[in-house]
Amino acid sequence: MENNLDEQIRYDRASKRVRNIKGFYMHLMAYILVNSFLLLLHYANLAEGESFFTFGAFSTAFFWGFGLLLHGIGTFGPTVFLGNNWEERKIRQLMRQEKERKAKNNTNH
Repeated sequence: MENNLDEQIRYDRASKRVRNIKGFYMHLMAYILVNSFLLLLHYANLAEGESFFTFGAFSTAFFWGFGLLLHGIGTFGPTVFLGNNWEERKIRQLMRQEKERKAKNNTNH
């Protein structure tokens, strides 16, 4: 029974991770499409002699890019900083501690 529970936990965690990764890639796709459109629109509406390379032209891409970077760190960061199996090891540790605590409480009563 414990193996089924562990398997379900791993499946749920993997499913959540896949949804997070998919969400990041959808965010990235929207970033590329919207910012490409905005930059093309800016280029098409340039006055003669006006420079394309202004902060106003790239401000949306810059600030949204910062948000996208944070999203990427949130999505991929834990495995980079804590290792691939950190979450699984931590869950097992906490489950083991809870089991030991319950066993200790049962022997004391």
